[in-house]
Amino acid sequence: MQTVRKEMGCPRVIRSDFGTENNTVRQMQQFLRRNGDDPLASEKSFMQGTSQHNQRIESWWGVLRKHSIQFWLNMFGQVKDQGHFTGDHLDKSLLQFCFMNLIQEELDKVAKEWNAHRISKSRNQCGPFGRPNVMYRTPQVYGTQDFLVPLENDEVEVCEEECTFKSQYPCDRDVFDLCSILMTEEQLPVPQNSEEGLNLYHTLRMHLLRMI
Repeated sequence: MQTVRKEMGCPRVIRSDFGTENNTVRQMQQFLRRNGDDPLASEKSFMQGTSQHNQRIESWWGVLRKHSIQFWLNMFGQVKDQGHFTGDHLDKSLLQFCFMNLIQEELDKVAKEWNAHRISKSRNQCGPFGRPNVMYRTPQVYGTQDFLVPLENDEVEVCEEECTFKSQYPCDRDVFDLCSILMTEEQLPVPQNSEEGLNLYHTLRMHLLRMI
């Protein structure tokens, strides 16, 4: 919805797999396109199909996992295997406190690099090619058009009321406040990389477990 607000428009049509997490997206898309007069308006503005048939998004997930997610999965797996993560509320909140911002920064970096990379033209397939950022902003250069559907502000507000936006706190507020106090008292620096984040996690966990 942040992008919808920024662009003051929604896609003409959205395609997704059958995951239940897409139900809200479907409802909002069909609501925003309810008054359209084109062949893909209303219920037809949201299409579903198996993920295997969407090779481009599957390729993107592979890139994301290789360049970012797999590293974090491996590291957190080791923390759990070594007995330093039990899955309880405290440990989950500590992981979020120590790593959420680092992970978000890395995801933003991967997305930025992907949107700036060049998609090569295929000789065997009829598909888009070029840099995603340029393709999105200047579709006319590639012989197509902008399929953004303009929206009214009140329509966007209706959908925003149904959303839960990212909090300014990466974890439980009480744990956040307590960790912030401990960092100040112990003069612990804000982590700038995964190693520093892991050291902070172990240090805060040790202090908090002693307090319980």
